[in-house]
Amino acid sequence: MEFKQLRSFIEVVHCGGFTQAAKTLHISQSAVSKQVAQLEQDVGQPLLERQASQLHLTAAGRIVLERGEALLRQRQALLNELDDLGQMGRGELRLGLPMLGSDTLFAGLFAEYRRRYPNITIQLLEGGSRNIEQAVANGELELGGSLTPSDPAFEYQPFCNEPLDAMLAAGHELAGLQQVSLKQLAQTPFLLYQRSFVLNDRLLKACQQQGFTPIEGGRSGQADFMVALVAAGQGVVLLPRVVAKTLERPGVVRLALTAPAQLRWDIAFIWRRGAYLSRAAQAWLALLREQPPQAFNA
Repeated sequence: MEFKQLRSFIEVVHCGGFTQAAKTLHISQSAVSKQVAQLEQDVGQPLLERQASQLHLTAAGRIVLERGEALLRQRQALLNELDDLGQMGRGELRLGLPMLGSDTLFAGLFAEYRRRYPNITIQLLEGGSRNIEQAVANGELELGGSLTPSDPAFEYQPFCNEPLDAMLAAGHELAGLQQVSLKQLAQTPFLLYQRSFVLNDRLLKACQQQGFTPIEGGRSGQADFMVALVAAGQGVVLLPRVVAKTLERPGVVRLALTAPAQLRWDIAFIWRRGAYLSRAAQAWLALLREQPPQAFNA
């Protein structure tokens, strides 16, 4: 049994198939299939049941998945600790960033980190909070930026806490207001985020507390695309203020949202509770603490 076999098997399970796993691992689909077949041969039992276009774990597969993820986490922790015996001149940072707002919030920080530690290799993953949390939990990432988690399995360092603004077409009947409430938007289609975005859940819950279920006008993880849809009269999108300010354009207005206190974009960097943090990860967290909070409240 080899680590690369475990890695391939775990990716097949997480991705739901061999094709997407091959893309994630940057190897051919046939290589992934071969490694999973070799793992099944080593174990002496089938790990996956192939039914039509779907894959299901066998009883042995569930055991190998759980133990395999733990083994890969332990292996990575061992490598991190060994790297840290040396100096900060080398090492690896496996970092997750939110898709929403990364260009605004993290491009400069990322560049500064690379300037300070040019020999640190950075493995970067972008996604919604659910995807980031899962990747941190299974050891794929050491640190991840997500909405502040409630799961006690994670420790975290707060980064920013932004109000939301509503982006509306300039011709919308509410466009002349200075601020707008969720209730006032009840008849306007909402452009929602992908299902991996926890902010989506907060928005839906806040609308329900206001007595309505939002009309869905579409879903995307790309803020600039959603604002383009707004400009085309397709609905309203709620964006963190720090993001919304960068996306103002002719034909679109930005209104302050009078929202419940829980409907905010509170980004924190998370890691598994009790996990060893490499010097590379500690250096990233230290860099974040240098960022003045007022930069996000203008």
